[in-house]
Amino acid sequence: MATIRPAPPADPIKGRGIAVRIAHRYERDERETVDDGWESPAADDDGERPPPVTQVSEERVKTLLSANDSPDIPFSLSINPYRGCEHGCSYCYARPTHSYLNLSPGLDFETRLVAKVNAAERLRAELGRTGYQPSAINIGSVTDATSPSSGGCASPGRCWRC
Repeated sequence: MATIRPAPPADPIKGRGIAVRIAHRYERDERETVDDGWESPAADDDGERPPPVTQVSEERVKTLLSANDSPDIPFSLSINPYRGCEHGCSYCYARPTHSYLNLSPGLDFETRLVAKVNAAERLRAELGRTGYQPSAINIGSVTDATSPSSGGCASPGRCWRC
């Protein structure tokens, strides 16, 4: 009888929480990591892989404010100018949201950000809506409010000025 050996753990990537692309529940294809004896691609002289480049795509949203009615959270509205986050916290509860975009909650969550480019104009429209009752708004409760690689394309500063 053959013994099945587990695949070797992925080498950590400096500055990232996850080193692999994790399958998600909506994914149609299954991939399995296998050690085939070949060296890790693109290793530098120190044997470390270069960090993956962060890609920022843009999206235009219909709404920006997210409502919350949880009794244990002291705010009822929040704004998240990005989907994804470069911090790389492996325990982050927001990781599975990338599955809805057909992206991995693993490395894709950290390296494939989506900026809400019309965030300031949507916020202005939502705050100016009749019936809006002013209250505290939390900015960046799910992911980082100011992504370093985005070049300010969602510009939370513009949201703060609203």
